[in-house]
Amino acid sequence: MDLLVPYYEHPSARPAEWDAIVAAAPLLYGVVVNPASGAGTAPDPAFVSVADRLRAAGVCVLGYTDTDYGRRPHADVLTDLVRHRDWYGADGAFLDQVPTDPGAVPHYRRLGVAARAAGAATLVLNHGAQPDPSYAELADLLVTFEGSWDTYRELDLPVADHFCHLVYAAPASARLATRVKCAVPGGGAHPWGTLPYPLECP
Repeated sequence: MDLLVPYYEHPSARPAEWDAIVAAAPLLYGVVVNPASGAGTAPDPAFVSVADRLRAAGVCVLGYTDTDYGRRPHADVLTDLVRHRDWYGADGAFLDQVPTDPGAVPHYRRLGVAARAAGAATLVLNHGAQPDPSYAELADLLVTFEGSWDTYRELDLPVADHFCHLVYAAPASARLATRVKCAVPGGGAHPWGTLPYPLECP
């Protein structure tokens, strides 16, 4: 199983949950580290520690960076990428809020080059919906669905090895179509504050 885990809770507030994530290392494709809707303005010691533990367990650490559907300035995105690398040892990048239209491909091609130059061996683009096929050459993984289980189960989505589905408000019995995936029980405004199936907090 390849779980991509976007767990947006502070390690000092949820230490047992982070312990469970680290312990599940063999199941993980990667973990998105998101100290402050990005890298923040200064290193967070608790996230430094958990990122160190993840890397020691052989887990890819993906630094969360918001791109605001192409509206966020290139320099600001690059600053986040470099801070994730320098402060948290991120060896991958998770670019959030990526558009689906082909017109934005040149912008994201440039961001992809910057991410690779900043040390991102793994690059994930989160479109949240099916993007234009031209994005496939830019990244290792495309998140082609992010939404609720009720919506997901009504759709017949394309599947490919480089696609990932992120589903919230899902039952334990939920089965996702992609190889890389994440289904969590949480819903509402902050679904990614719950552990994914099949992780269980002791």
